[in-house]
Amino acid sequence: MATAKNSKSKKQLIDDDKLIEMYMNTVLEKNEAPKNVYLFCKENTVEEADFYSFFNSLDALKETIWVKFFENTINTLHKDTNYAGYENRNKLLSLYFTFFEILTLNRTYVYYALKDNKEWLRNLKQLTSLRNHFKDYIVDILKSAETEKDSKIKKVTTPLFSEGAWLQFLFILKFWLDDRSKGFEKTDVMIEKAVKATFDILDTTPLESLFDLGKFIWKERV
Repeated sequence: MATAKNSKSKKQLIDDDKLIEMYMNTVLEKNEAPKNVYLFCKENTVEEADFYSFFNSLDALKETIWVKFFENTINTLHKDTNYAGYENRNKLLSLYFTFFEILTLNRTYVYYALKDNKEWLRNLKQLTSLRNHFKDYIVDILKSAETEKDSKIKKVTTPLFSEGAWLQFLFILKFWLDDRSKGFEKTDVMIEKAVKATFDILDTTPLESLFDLGKFIWKERV
């Protein structure tokens, strides 16, 4: 009975956050990733069954680390009572600044995770889930400011904008990885300029004009 009780208590201490903490500590302390789930669990005195109740592989765990970074960012933003009233441009700026603050707190791990793939960030499997969450966020903030006047245009531009924002994020992430400036000041400047350029393009009237022209041409052909 004592053994069963200890086992139960142990299981109560294991959750996805704890497993992620163990994994990151293993990487940081050994400067290498565990070779497989068995070795990871053995080293951290975790039952494989407990691990698989949260993740089906180490790759899934690595993906979740990035999702946790993003969720922590969103939770931090929502603690600011003024955030909901921000314009989209400022919401995206806040997202970037907060997200990269969190990445900076975990820079050693992030640098290790990406150091061999900096030229091909888009192909990294561990960013797949983050990409989905990031693009959903972009779509949500665009919809929150959508008006009847521009709703048809947004249906065309939103998918392009969300994908473009993701590519922009990858560019900034690579810039941050290579940034050697004090306090990553150059990354802050890059974020401000990148977001400004993006919204300047999105806000220009040529997009509306092109949409109207496309409608006219389509109607004339029909």
